[in-house]
Amino acid sequence: MCLFQFTARRLISQAHCGLKASSSKKQKFCLEMARPSSNMADFREVFAKAKHIAIITGAGVSAESGVPTFRGAGGFWRKWQAQELATPGAFARNPSRVWEFYHYRRELMLSKHPNPAHIAIAECEKRLSKQGRSVVVITQNIDELHRKAGTKHLLEIHGSLFKTRCTSCGNVAANYKSPICPALAGKGAPDPDTEDATIPVEDLPQCEEDGCNGLLRPHVVWFGEALDPGVLTAVEKELDICDLCLVVGTSSVVYPAAMFAPQVSARGVPVAEFNMEPTPATNRFRFHFPGPCGTTLPPALARHETEIIS
Repeated sequence: MCLFQFTARRLISQAHCGLKASSSKKQKFCLEMARPSSNMADFREVFAKAKHIAIITGAGVSAESGVPTFRGAGGFWRKWQAQELATPGAFARNPSRVWEFYHYRRELMLSKHPNPAHIAIAECEKRLSKQGRSVVVITQNIDELHRKAGTKHLLEIHGSLFKTRCTSCGNVAANYKSPICPALAGKGAPDPDTEDATIPVEDLPQCEEDGCNGLLRPHVVWFGEALDPGVLTAVEKELDICDLCLVVGTSSVVYPAAMFAPQVSARGVPVAEFNMEPTPATNRFRFHFPGPCGTTLPPALARHETEIIS
């Protein structure tokens, strides 16, 4: 399923405020949504009543753990941006270079730890589960910091740095080896003067399924590839039942994830955005809390005074 098929199927029918004439009640709703509130007390009242909470996270959450985003000015590995390496074509032309890039990212993540935002989300999920309430994290990040923090109900829509997929048999497997193969040991330096290692294909990560030995690739969604339809179906189900949605550390410009929260907001569900600055979607949401997620999110998700914990 391509991104635009998913967007069209689920989202195009959701009319955005101002795109067509509507009743005065709907117009009032649109005006209200155009002025998101930063009143934490009001958000906390909504949070206390929510039974199914969906939390959509992006690169801004991981950035507070020191994870490079490889986006925007300065977002280079050597002389390339991620968009030039994270493609099927780049892997077909130079699998050694692409694996150096991902080996660098895998090794870097071994030194990174969840920050207060990751921990607040995981602790909230654990606490609310004891009350018969649910929290699902829908993340665009591939670094597994949510998993490391303890999040259980996790949908990784762009895959994981620590999973591989065989280009021959298609087998997907968790892989936490360091280095992932002997030939990549000490490789992947990001300095622009570093020369490519030009590792032979047969020395790059290989499939360990019996009799396969196919070339492995990172199990991540590259530019130009479709998202896993099974994951998207799971996301769709969660968004359909959620009665509160949080958007945390995302620029709201990468599709289809950029449409998830507006879709939820369009059916009247409260959406709260936690981000360093406003995004193109901010005015569609009920709440906006500016600042570092590690600062704003913990008090938002802390135990509410009305919660009863057995």
